[in-house]
Amino acid sequence: MELFLPVKPSVLIVDDSPENLSLMTGLLISHYTVKTATVSAHVMKIAITEQPDVILLDIMMPDLDGYEVCRRLKADSLTREIPVIFLTSSTDPESEQLGMSVGAVDYITRPLTPAILMSRVKAHFMVAASAKTMRINNDYLELEVSKRTRQMAALQKVTILALASLAETRDSETGNHLKRTQQYMELLCKYLRGRPIFRDFLSTERIQYMIECAPLHDIGKVGIPDRILLNPGRYSAAEFAIMKTHPTLGRDAIAKAQANAPQDGEFFEIAKQIIYSHHEKWDGSGYPQGLAEEEIPIPARLMALADVYDALISRRVYKPGMSHEKVVQIIMDGRGKHFDPDVVDAFLSLSDDFQAIATRFADTDEDLQNKAVYLSDAAISQASAALP
Repeated sequence: MELFLPVKPSVLIVDDSPENLSLMTGLLISHYTVKTATVSAHVMKIAITEQPDVILLDIMMPDLDGYEVCRRLKADSLTREIPVIFLTSSTDPESEQLGMSVGAVDYITRPLTPAILMSRVKAHFMVAASAKTMRINNDYLELEVSKRTRQMAALQKVTILALASLAETRDSETGNHLKRTQQYMELLCKYLRGRPIFRDFLSTERIQYMIECAPLHDIGKVGIPDRILLNPGRYSAAEFAIMKTHPTLGRDAIAKAQANAPQDGEFFEIAKQIIYSHHEKWDGSGYPQGLAEEEIPIPARLMALADVYDALISRRVYKPGMSHEKVVQIIMDGRGKHFDPDVVDAFLSLSDDFQAIATRFADTDEDLQNKAVYLSDAAISQASAALP
């Protein structure tokens, strides 16, 4: 069986007198690992390397006095937690006060009384050991909290993408639509953060929420019947009225999740704004509320442009995509009508980046073929369900 013996605590004694070093070493050696130094300039190196549990420091040293050595020890993150006990022949209150002011924990006067020296060293070692244990525990807890926070954030992202992908499987869009719109949102957020009217709202945290929530913008489509959602042609007035309920359905689903969530209230608020208001228009002609201009939440204004750009430029099962130049012109024509003018201006500055994202995550022939198969199967299922 392997035995683990407790490691003795260590003491660094700093004194230029060999006699004093010999005396204190003899008193402490049976209980402590003793290190010694006779030159003040060496103390920092020894303290950093050896990390003693306590330092006994003579004030009257020939090079640097003990006060200056203590200041340097307390100024360094590697040594500031080591308790320093001053040793001195001075008994005046001013010297003791100065010693305490530079960071010492105690002040022992000579001639030394062995029992007092042993008692003081032991007391400060116990205090230092307790503080060290608390620091280690706190560091561990902080690491665990950070780890759990990262895990929760990762789980949240996965859940969002899973929900968004569920909605996407039921219509004519592919999963790449989610990736593209999310990256368009990131471009707009980071660009507009530098503009005065958006600066206060677009904090780093809110931008992250907006990027994460962007894939949820059409989550409400899961509540729209297939006969309407999968219709590639024009909607009748009655069908369009039903289709226009998907922002409300999506918002209500998020509101129910929010009611059971312990925190991250703003995350849910931004998600609801994107979902509920991304079909609103700057001139008030959008839906579901007919909001206009600044009444439309900022996240929804950005999502509106990102969604329209992607819908126009991307191929679908039932249509080809438009050219980037034509889409840019349509969005320019919608400035101050469909879209926030400032968001359009940002888009125009970023249009090359938008095009690069659209190209990078473009739907492949296989993507569209798979989607066409799904839509065909869904149409057959609808027809079969309608049979008597």
